[in-house]
Amino acid sequence: MKSKSRGVLALALGLGLLAALLLNASEAARACREGLLMCARLLIPSLFPFFVLSGFLNRLGLPGLLGTLLAPFASRLFGVSGAGASALLIGLTGGYPAGAAYIADMAKSGSVSKQEAERLLGFCNNSGSAFIVGAVGIGVFGSVKTGLILYGVHALAALLTGLFFRGKHPCAETQPLHLDSADPALALTESVRQAVPAILSVCGFALCFTVLLAVLDAGGALSALCAAVAVRLHFEPLFFRALITGLFELGSGAAALQGLRPCPETLSLAAFLLGWGGLSVHFQTLGVLSGSNVKGALHLTGRLLSAGFAAGIAYVVGLMIF
Repeated sequence: MKSKSRGVLALALGLGLLAALLLNASEAARACREGLLMCARLLIPSLFPFFVLSGFLNRLGLPGLLGTLLAPFASRLFGVSGAGASALLIGLTGGYPAGAAYIADMAKSGSVSKQEAERLLGFCNNSGSAFIVGAVGIGVFGSVKTGLILYGVHALAALLTGLFFRGKHPCAETQPLHLDSADPALALTESVRQAVPAILSVCGFALCFTVLLAVLDAGGALSALCAAVAVRLHFEPLFFRALITGLFELGSGAAALQGLRPCPETLSLAAFLLGWGGLSVHFQTLGVLSGSNVKGALHLTGRLLSAGFAAGIAYVVGLMIF
């Protein structure tokens, strides 16, 4: 009975969205064009090379090679293998959802177990340095320094979140894959083949949520909601516009932050959105996990924890710098 009710509700929601799309076709088309431009200018250049490189390094044995180096630190702090801890490095440099793609690839190759991979998803899929410093630090606050501070806050929040996903028993190390046993040409070929559908999936979800937000805004629902909440809580409407859009799609939320005055509250909101990633990122993560046996249930919990930690730390830092 419950499944039937969910199906009816989903159908009604779909029909409602179809009607909204037909009534606001021009706004949807404009948003789609802007989304395609965002994919071409930001997502593909920043993510596709990392997708290829992370797959390539994984096939050449990076998890095993780093496993020995990181094992003592990873085992004591997070209860994961050294190979698993390498996912944190990829996630904090490549950005959403490169960390998840790397974890899925490690699980497929047997570098980590299914259970460890699912725990790693909770804190190793993060926003990248290029987006935080470039799009938020410079684009929103007009400061590389503020971007670097936000990146440090984001990394610290990821480490704190990892403590909540600590395993009771440290994961056993897997047998490393040495460079002399791998074919670099084959590894590169397979990495590119895997990266192409992954980046298409990421762009598809980003476009979907960009259009959805444009349709909601065209109907006036988004603006009305932001205004109502702002009046009730005595905040700027633009603040809640950034919050609500960022809950759906990180890029749109970052763009909406522009125009807000630099203050501890704005820095905290930016850190929260970067830690949360948006619903678009969650669907992107599920997309790159498809084909593996890794479930993404802990990813949502991890993003909520990371967003909360980041917001709190950023607010304290903001009190000192603004």
